[in-house]
Amino acid sequence: MKRYLAAGILCLALSVAVLDAHVVVAPRESTAGAEQIYTVRIHNEAAVSSTMLELEVPAGIHVMQVASGDGFTFDVKKDGDRIVSIAWKQEIKPKQFKSYTFTAHNPESGALPWKAHQTLADGSKIDWVGGQGAKQPASVTTIVPKGGAKAAPTADHEHNH
Repeated sequence: MKRYLAAGILCLALSVAVLDAHVVVAPRESTAGAEQIYTVRIHNEAAVSSTMLELEVPAGIHVMQVASGDGFTFDVKKDGDRIVSIAWKQEIKPKQFKSYTFTAHNPESGALPWKAHQTLADGSKIDWVGGQGAKQPASVTTIVPKGGAKAAPTADHEHNH
């Protein structure tokens, strides 16, 4: 019995560690057409420091401003006037996390998959681009209609990070 309990606790601890390794964009739900402050949180569970996080901006959303802060720099890539990705550069030691913010104007409907690419100090990369159930899922924000009526959740939205 003790063996099963110990194995269960170990599995739970490992699953929590994997969940903490995600790149999460909040909020998980936002209103159609709204101006929204988004927060990107990266928790480094790698054995080496993380040095950069690049976030792909989903089609239909218009980034208006990226917040600056102490200890990091950022670059944006554009397609015409539209920001299509934001890359934050900062050392994030193993077991630490950092948060970054930006303001954007939401589209009128849909789900926003936030694909992210984490670069580590050893040159390796972790791509947080998968769907629900993937080992490295992308964070998703669901756009709901104005007036508070909730849209039906998508499969990706149901995945908890």
